[in-house]
Amino acid sequence: MLTGLTIKNYALIDQLQVSFNDGFTIITGETGAGKSILLGGLSLILGKRADLSSLRNPENKCVIEASFDISKYKLKSIFKEQDLDYDTQTIIRREILPSGKSRAFVNDSPVNLSSLQALGEQLIDIHSQHETMQLVDDGFQFLVIDALAKTESNIDVYAGYLKEHKKLKKELKKLQQFQAEALKEHDYNAFLLNELVVANLKEGALENLEEEFELLNNVEVIQVKLEEANVLLNEEQAGILTSLRAVKLALQKLATISTAYQDVFNRVTSSLIDLEDVLVDIERFEGNLDADPSRLEIVNAQLATINNLLQKHLVKTVEELIVIREELSQKVEATENADQDILDKEEEIKAIEKLLNVEAKHITEKRNKAIPDLKKQLEAILGQLGMPNAQFDISLEATKEFLYNGKDALSFLFSANKGGQFNVLKKAASGGELSRIMLAIKSILSKYVKLPTIMFDEIDTGVSGEISNKMADIMALMSTKMQVFSITHLPQIAAKGNTHYKVYKEDVNEVTTTNLVKLNYDERVVELAQMLGGTQLSDSAIAHAKQLLN
Repeated sequence: MLTGLTIKNYALIDQLQVSFNDGFTIITGETGAGKSILLGGLSLILGKRADLSSLRNPENKCVIEASFDISKYKLKSIFKEQDLDYDTQTIIRREILPSGKSRAFVNDSPVNLSSLQALGEQLIDIHSQHETMQLVDDGFQFLVIDALAKTESNIDVYAGYLKEHKKLKKELKKLQQFQAEALKEHDYNAFLLNELVVANLKEGALENLEEEFELLNNVEVIQVKLEEANVLLNEEQAGILTSLRAVKLALQKLATISTAYQDVFNRVTSSLIDLEDVLVDIERFEGNLDADPSRLEIVNAQLATINNLLQKHLVKTVEELIVIREELSQKVEATENADQDILDKEEEIKAIEKLLNVEAKHITEKRNKAIPDLKKQLEAILGQLGMPNAQFDISLEATKEFLYNGKDALSFLFSANKGGQFNVLKKAASGGELSRIMLAIKSILSKYVKLPTIMFDEIDTGVSGEISNKMADIMALMSTKMQVFSITHLPQIAAKGNTHYKVYKEDVNEVTTTNLVKLNYDERVVELAQMLGGTQLSDSAIAHAKQLLN
């Protein structure tokens, strides 16, 4: 509930601070006194867009702050969804800067307007003649029926299934689109894949083939050079090995004389061993060397194949070709398996549709059971509000589609007169009748669900006498379950409030200012008397005012 409101530098308000109680609160004041300014300030708290024209003094910022006790409301999920800090005593602040910028805060954390709107609609319901158009909306009409039908848990389960159903339908559409596109490319992809598979590509294949090609292509040159190296190492008279063996022999006797000679001798011996190993390798290379024109032709063809594939796929390495081969393989396989994937997805959809239909049937059954009770209550309340012949024709018709809240199309028809034709609300009811119907619906809703603070803005327009008394009784009864405000011009309604505030204007230093003051009993008597008989107070008006209050 709304526990406090502070307004600074807004429209005709210089500074205003007021606390509110639960129950039924009345706000009265002369036309033009500033009641709409209060509603405008509250609308900013609820996320309405602001502009510089709201500033009383354009050089200072405007601040509107409202405090709420939300301990009895289940709003933790809303705070979590909007990433806000939850507090049972929640404070919403809105600031409009002289620059035109606007800022909003929930419990001192900055928020954007969409988050403020999402939270605000859970806190205050400002009901005016304009809001009666909500009555003609299917969503609101279902809200009323579902409150009586107690379908909340069923709709939650249904909504979970519907979310999964939409997800599966998207996945099916994606599969079907993939199949349609993939079929166009399937033959070409299969051809490209076959080329890469036949090439039998392996990491390092290009480097190995290039090395083998160089060997096969230079057999004669290699043969000559190996023979030359063999001769230089192993020639009997002047070969390197022959000379090195002579050096070793010359140093062998010196090695026993000094450790320095021993070291040189060891190094020569080591070099001789290495060169003898080199000679063995050269002789092995000579033995293995063989001109193989057919193998050269094969290697050359493989190199040509790989280079062609590199050019075709615009890559530089065999490893990249292998990646492309794997991707093509997956595409070809996916295309060939698409039919089965689609069939599997369709089976999943059929399974979830069975669950949706079962839950939708439960919802429909509960709604059909609740509709007669809703009609009875509505017609009874409207009878009290001067519409004794009001009748409703409410029915459900099954749809093939899965709607957001079930599979029901709602027909919500109304007739204000006996023997009159039933028609949709916006055509069958006047503005005043819509206001009374909305009051009746909100009073019924308050029995079944925890509604936010409701503020009726001159809902009594066009009514008087006994009907206004009944309206006041209904709002007073609603206030036993929720916080109710009524901005009114009728003394019959004003007298039924638990608390009474008056909006008034005064001129201070030739500047008009709007204020809001809480009235005590004597002040209420005077206010009601003025509402009954004008500013000139008469004894009869005073007596009538006291009678209304008592």
